[in-house]
Amino acid sequence: MDGVLLLDKPAGMTSHDCVNIVRKVLKTKKVGHTGTLDPSVTGVLPICVGRATKISQFLTANEKEYLGEVTIGFSTTTEDADGELVEEKRVDRTITKEEVEAALKSMLGSSIQVPPMYSAVKVNGKKLYEYARAGLEVERPRREVTIYELELLGNVHQSEDGLVKFSFRVKGSKGLFVRTVAVTIGEKLGYPAHMSHLRRIASGVFNISDCLSLEAFKEKAESNTLTLLTLEQAMADFPSVVVDSWVEKLVRNGVQLYPKQVNHVTVSPVALYSQSGQCLAVYEKHPTNDVYRSMRGFF
Repeated sequence: MDGVLLLDKPAGMTSHDCVNIVRKVLKTKKVGHTGTLDPSVTGVLPICVGRATKISQFLTANEKEYLGEVTIGFSTTTEDADGELVEEKRVDRTITKEEVEAALKSMLGSSIQVPPMYSAVKVNGKKLYEYARAGLEVERPRREVTIYELELLGNVHQSEDGLVKFSFRVKGSKGLFVRTVAVTIGEKLGYPAHMSHLRRIASGVFNISDCLSLEAFKEKAESNTLTLLTLEQAMADFPSVVVDSWVEKLVRNGVQLYPKQVNHVTVSPVALYSQSGQCLAVYEKHPTNDVYRSMRGFF
């Protein structure tokens, strides 16, 4: 079986746990996921099966959308509800809906974000969470991220124990840490905060409405009614060019192509399709020569 399974990842499981279940149910080793979700996070998790594992590196969408909840009053080591207490400052005033909306509006656009220590970002070949678990703190790479949309959902809930909670929706660029967004919201309101809930509802063209729960996936697999997205469907929003039959032969042999052979396309990388609609490969512009070279073939 080849294709992409859109899974609604449940809470309490790692993305790799989900991959292992899919491997066992479909009885195949060629399974991998794209866009890792933390164990406590639910939602859209694309899982590539069989030949589709070749496209996994190209499915890390530039835009992702989440529904989340912020808790204001204390921060944690992991910036979410799973971490240990770092700072506590209970809210001793009323935080209005207008105040929250103003804080969210101020965060729209591009900014420099530092990933949390408890994350999978690599520094010197090791993941940051490996340093954190060893009690070490290293300099983290600063990177530019963009928040396209950020809105308050519902009301601001303030409890007698000095905690404030509210839900939000955010659409952001690849690499955006929503946990850090929650912390920044708290800072703008003058209090420590953390992300207390998160659900990914979209990743590029993949939407939560198209995802299967683990239970539904197992049922469909057992009844032989499971259908996966084809490579072509999964690559639908990737820049593409249709090549003629002669160039197709070159692509199948991994030959470098001249600009005119890819219709003088200006984007890179680009997916090359046959005239029959098959996604053949992804090519990229050579860094020094005026040619395009193969990144990955999907034959």
